[in-house]
Amino acid sequence: MNPDLPLSSLPKPLPSRPLWLFGVCLAVASQWPVWAQGQQPNRAGIYTCIDAQGRRLTSDRPIPECLDREQRELGPTGTVRRVVPPSYTAEERARIEAQRRADEEARSRVSEDRRRERALLIRYPNQEAHDRERALLLAQVDEVIDAVQKRETALVEQRREIDLELEFYQNDPARAPAWLRRKLEDNEQQMEVQKRFIAEQDQEKRRINERFDEELANLRRLWSQVTGSSR
Repeated sequence: MNPDLPLSSLPKPLPSRPLWLFGVCLAVASQWPVWAQGQQPNRAGIYTCIDAQGRRLTSDRPIPECLDREQRELGPTGTVRRVVPPSYTAEERARIEAQRRADEEARSRVSEDRRRERALLIRYPNQEAHDRERALLLAQVDEVIDAVQKRETALVEQRREIDLELEFYQNDPARAPAWLRRKLEDNEQQMEVQKRFIAEQDQEKRRINERFDEELANLRRLWSQVTGSSR
């Protein structure tokens, strides 16, 4: 330094910068790539579906709970980019389809049962109406049985007359005229027909009672439900 120069003419030192300012600059520089990446539009799709329990699920990748059903890939604005089909093998798809059909049949049976129950309640609003129809159907069968029994009584009387005519040929039945033998054969066939018909009508009465007994048990349950819901 030249001692002859005045102090005011000497160069002034640069002002010192605080260390914290350099730290801030370094922090901003290090976070710049992350911030810049965050400012880029999100091009990854959003997957959405409704699982087997009826829940709506969303994810940024295909959803494992919905591999057995369609998934929709949505864009950033919510529009559907594509529909992703179920991702299963042919054997798995066949098994899933069989299960789907079984579930559909089960739902159809339930729906049909409900329809029949509603029709049953409309037809029989109380036990009196149900008992009345049972008695009516049984009475109709009894009328048929009564008519058959009257026919059977007539055949029994006819057989008695045939037997009286056959007494003339009891020592040698082969001598009986052909018309008389045919009359006897026809009488026996008619008696068998009447017996079978009466047996069938007895069976029909059992079917009617079984049907109405089963309906009555079901109706009692339905009537109690209607009564409980109306309270």
